[in-house]
Amino acid sequence: MPFYSDELKEEVRSANDIVDVISGYVRLQKKGSSYVGLCPFHNEKSGSFHVSQNKQLYHCFGCGAGGDVFGFLMEYENYTFQEAMEQLAARAGMSLPKHEPSEQEKREADYRSRLLLVNREAGKYYYMLLRSARGAHALDYFRGRMLTDQTMQKFGLGYADKYSDDLYRYLKSKGYDDRLLKDSGLVMMDEKRGAHDKFWNRAMFPIMNVHNKIIGFGGRVMGEGEPKYLNSPETPIFDKSRNLYGMNLARQSRQEQVLLCEGYMDVIALHQAGFDNAVASLGTAFTSGHASLLKRYANEAYLTFDSDAPGIKAALRAIPILKEAGITAKVISLKPYKDPDELIKALGADAFQQRIDNAENSFLFEIRILEQNYNMSDPQGKTAFYKEAARKLLEFSETLERNNYIEAVAQKYQIGFESLRSLVAQASTQTGLVKKPEPLKSGVQKNKVRREDGVKKAQKLLLTWLSEEPALYETVREYLTPDDFPDELCHHAAKELFSQLAAGELHLAKIPGHFEDPNDQREIVSAFHETIQEVKTPAERGRALKDTVLKLKEHHLLRLREDHDPNGMQERFAAMLQEKKTLEALRRKEFLVQGSDR
Repeated sequence: MPFYSDELKEEVRSANDIVDVISGYVRLQKKGSSYVGLCPFHNEKSGSFHVSQNKQLYHCFGCGAGGDVFGFLMEYENYTFQEAMEQLAARAGMSLPKHEPSEQEKREADYRSRLLLVNREAGKYYYMLLRSARGAHALDYFRGRMLTDQTMQKFGLGYADKYSDDLYRYLKSKGYDDRLLKDSGLVMMDEKRGAHDKFWNRAMFPIMNVHNKIIGFGGRVMGEGEPKYLNSPETPIFDKSRNLYGMNLARQSRQEQVLLCEGYMDVIALHQAGFDNAVASLGTAFTSGHASLLKRYANEAYLTFDSDAPGIKAALRAIPILKEAGITAKVISLKPYKDPDELIKALGADAFQQRIDNAENSFLFEIRILEQNYNMSDPQGKTAFYKEAARKLLEFSETLERNNYIEAVAQKYQIGFESLRSLVAQASTQTGLVKKPEPLKSGVQKNKVRREDGVKKAQKLLLTWLSEEPALYETVREYLTPDDFPDELCHHAAKELFSQLAAGELHLAKIPGHFEDPNDQREIVSAFHETIQEVKTPAERGRALKDTVLKLKEHHLLRLREDHDPNGMQERFAAMLQEKKTLEALRRKEFLVQGSDR
């Protein structure tokens, strides 16, 4: 049980507007009564993440994530409820009473702390081994990469010994049990090999969160072996899609720009050269979660990806994600060198600063790469390129910005401004200025809630309608009760919603908090975010509302008829008669529902 009273939780929640809080993590744009952006909990290119200021709830129509302001911090930051409560209270300048946490909260916080301790212990051990005789060849590798002792210390670099159970035996000697070691991702266990280390004979890179806590590791194999680089698996404290290597140091630079790299060594080399705003993703493609993290600390990102084909592909993938998050992207040319580390070794820090100063506009970079797909010496190829460039210029919805880019592209590729603008206008009539939402990736699609039947959809539709237009409660209250909602979660939501509406107040964000299971909370939130089909006239809206209520009433009567339990037959028969009377009255009733500003 939570140790904060409902009154105190509501006070903290009310002091932290959910739009303001989430805007610190996700770029939101006002659309109707909602704020919309890219979901930070799954990869997407078109925003399906909605935040409602009226409801004080968030909901993703893509992956189903949803909750209140506490739930967002718990899901995004991996906070316990107590940590979310403390964060929001501090944000609002409120002091919390000093209470003892519940046993469950103590266990959760203790387990997370123990995982962090295991990682810290492993980091210290790896650090010590690198500086011992056993780590000599790894130390030679780092020095061969021209890293100073100071830089190696700054990043906590280490070495995992060549024996595959070395770390396991060390951590067992420190008193850590097998379950904790397995959950940390540092130790693997199977019947054939028993307990063995995830990392062995590797140069080690501790991965820290923004609070300077070790949450995982990356390891580069010494000598021959695959994979060349290996990272910790996902754990309760390590999420690759929401952490960036070097972010703990880059955030302290207080710069408005960040240098986005592909690898750990690039980040380290840049920091050693004085560029202390360099970060890299953790062995995964750049995601919207990474962009949301960057947005908290910087407004511009300079891409320093490798100059080879995979690096160009990675840059093309990252640019739209950064743009959607509200981050200006520029691309640094590294040619003829492969990566920032190689360029700095060859030319020095001043030359790299010149590359930063001359960084290419990300859109013009995309056009330049696009040009490489066409034979520009052939008139047909040149025409095809211009048409494709015109379609790409439709990405800019604002006329002034689009015209500026039309002018830049026209000047660079020797096509008149009016000619290119004409092509853009032609493309807009063929495809429209608004792009269709892209389908969700298969991994997200599998997590979508299965198609709901008509009754459950009606339940959600009515809950959403009443939550957005509370005045409609007076229209339906004499016909509808929570018992008309057969789904257990919808029944609970209706009971709480009707109670609030009857009392003349609406605090939707309190309702999901009645459930401890995050899946139940998401389902409750989704019940208040059903899509309502737009109808124009009061009579049409009234008929739509009446049809929805009728569907629930008729289903309730059907359930009573199909209940053959001999107990309570008299009460059930009376209920059936009452339902029939209510249905007859409802069928004769005409609803007129005025439009809303939804």
